[in-house]
Amino acid sequence: MDASGNKTAVVTGAGSGIGRSVALALAAAGWTVAAAGRRIEPLRETAGAAEAAGPGADVLCVRADVSEPDDVAALFAAVRDRYGRLDLLFNNAGTFGPSGVPLEDLPHEAWRSVVDVNLTGAFLCAQAAFRQMKEQDPQGGRIINNGSISAHVPRPHSIAYTATKHAVTGLTKSLSLDGRPYRIACGQIDIGNAATDMTERMQQGILQANGQLAVEPVMDAADVARTVVHMAELPLDANVQFATVMATAMPYIGRG
Repeated sequence: MDASGNKTAVVTGAGSGIGRSVALALAAAGWTVAAAGRRIEPLRETAGAAEAAGPGADVLCVRADVSEPDDVAALFAAVRDRYGRLDLLFNNAGTFGPSGVPLEDLPHEAWRSVVDVNLTGAFLCAQAAFRQMKEQDPQGGRIINNGSISAHVPRPHSIAYTATKHAVTGLTKSLSLDGRPYRIACGQIDIGNAATDMTERMQQGILQANGQLAVEPVMDAADVARTVVHMAELPLDANVQFATVMATAMPYIGRG
């Protein structure tokens, strides 16, 4: 807890979509939130929305590109200097990459960009959080990784995104194991079709495995945020290792 008695969370990708919804939900639940992202203005919009919903909200906006080690180090240093400790990292920042590009045509630069954000960025943030949680007194904290339905099953033409999200599952398992001696818990939330800018194309029709285009159901990102808050507020001797939150009728189970 910080000096005010609130628990402190870092949320990456907090300027929009799921990250913003989670930051708002944590702030509403009484958490102090460090909202991180590549552009400062959307982060300030997140902070403004939190303050409008609850005048006591404390949201620190930090511009950070999670794929850059120096940015990540500065982000966690800012949290440590202002709040003294870290109780939660929601490792959320991510990118899908080019849409609809066949595997054989995917440029190396596009592959590298997705890996840098989704995997390397998640690792860098987890590493920084792990170090701080290990060193602080009382020791411990929680890391929640955003895995995605793609941590289990791919979409057509999504090799970079799918590969990174499968890798995030390995990251989650390793963090869970390595964190045991230090009271650092790690879980993963796999999200399917939350209504965000990233999933807007699903409302116009998205390519299915059978080659057809289909409009897919979506759910409110606030439904995801409530699940993250539940995972975050468990005592450290309990952990949701993996959770799947998805639009009920999306094509995932069976034939869709």
